[in-house]
Amino acid sequence: MKRSIHKILYVAAFGLLLTSCDKNEKDETKTEENTEADAVILEVKNEFVPDKRVALFEVESYKKDGKLIVKGDSNLPDAVNSLRSKLSSQNIEFIDSLQLLPEGELKNTPKAVVKISVANIRSNPAHSAELATQATMGTPLNVLKHEGDWYLVQTPDKYLAWVDQGGIQLMSNSDMQAWLNTPKLIFTNTFGASYSEASEKAQVVSDLVAGDVVEMVNEKGSFYEVKYPSGTTAFIKKDEAKLYSEWVKSLNPSEENLVSTSKSLMGLPYLWGGTSSKGVDCSGFTKTIYFMNGIVLPRDASQQVHAGQLVDTTRNFEKLIPGDLLFFGRKATDSTSEKVVHVGMWIGNKQFIHSLGNVHISTTDTAAVDFDEYNYNRYLRTKRILPDSDKVIRLSESDLYGKIEAQK
Repeated sequence: MKRSIHKILYVAAFGLLLTSCDKNEKDETKTEENTEADAVILEVKNEFVPDKRVALFEVESYKKDGKLIVKGDSNLPDAVNSLRSKLSSQNIEFIDSLQLLPEGELKNTPKAVVKISVANIRSNPAHSAELATQATMGTPLNVLKHEGDWYLVQTPDKYLAWVDQGGIQLMSNSDMQAWLNTPKLIFTNTFGASYSEASEKAQVVSDLVAGDVVEMVNEKGSFYEVKYPSGTTAFIKKDEAKLYSEWVKSLNPSEENLVSTSKSLMGLPYLWGGTSSKGVDCSGFTKTIYFMNGIVLPRDASQQVHAGQLVDTTRNFEKLIPGDLLFFGRKATDSTSEKVVHVGMWIGNKQFIHSLGNVHISTTDTAAVDFDEYNYNRYLRTKRILPDSDKVIRLSESDLYGKIEAQK
């Protein structure tokens, strides 16, 4: 029941990092110097990495040939600089093997854009690994490191996980800027396809899902001519897409629109890690609803719960309005902390819609035949997502897909 605690092995790479030094090369006994360095590392980590799913800082200290080595990877310049400064200020002499990512050849291509309808982004660099999240076509990514054909990337909501090279188009900073400056088109239907010619009878180029963003090239009858991030050209039916600049301006995350979007995904199968109309987990569902209404939510339920304004904690559902997010899980006790494990969206009439098994509607009406007693009993709180929250990205005020003015 998803996503609160995602085993983020944002950093499976981290496992590789920690085993990259042969243990036989290390002095096994921790010295006072080691202990002091470890304390500083932990202090910096606690300061700069409150959530390991969205920040990479994996550092260790060890002794080799009597010398203290501090080694690790991070994508946080401030954290790395702080660590170096604190170690030096405490007169801890060390060999600096810290690496700020991206490094090596990726310095030339530190960016990427998703080039297929939906990219599966995994917790480890393998197709057999847990699905951590997804990203739809056109999503810009930061690229941090790679292992073979897999790349550790960071999504716009800061999530860290691995994607294979078949899903992304690597770019230099200048390539990315050029792509951002092109006019865009967003696919608004739940499902669809693009074609090699301006005809539904032509060869399909690829499938498409809601939220896919491509470069707008031209118009031909009832079709738009578009270009994918990979350079592939195709045609998309006009009644299934909108010019991105016009779409953004028309966005109105009203109660009615949020409910309408949520119901358009009814019956969609539950997919752990899914955030697209090919399948969604609970927080991927709420994330998709809000994205199609111009707001990028944090990835997991346990992150979304920190966004917006608190509405209720006592099952006083009369306070709720459509679009509010309901969170479920384990309440805190004297010996255990709270654990948020599920999220759904209020749609009114004592009902909420959520992805559990599939996308469906549940009721909080205790007298109803289909009363959802299970979720009622694990209800924690309701939050109201405000467009100006510092935990969300508002597309109408963001350059995520390029400056709106440049896309006219």
